[in-house]
Amino acid sequence: MNKIKTHKDLDVYKQSIEYVAEIYKYTADFPGEEKFGLTSQLRRAAVSIPTNISEGSTRKLTKEFIQFLYVSLWSSSELETLLEISINLNIGSV
Repeated sequence: MNKIKTHKDLDVYKQSIEYVAEIYKYTADFPGEEKFGLTSQLRRAAVSIPTNISEGSTRKLTKEFIQFLYVSLWSSSELETLLEISINLNIGSV
């Protein structure tokens, strides 16, 4: 079994980095008036997922790391809602 040394060893971290790239591609063609609206919110929510995993992994206490994982989960839920809104507004499609 491989020992986890850093956040970069976590599959969830690797996948979340890939997901950020997908969100950036998805929002690339959003209307200009959404630059500071949905585009920004979607990108910030997506970026929050791996950054919280990364930051949490540096904490000394497991309890603290778990809290950062919850923040990543909450960002994921926010991202899902924002994607649904963009689809309902016919701005994007998944």
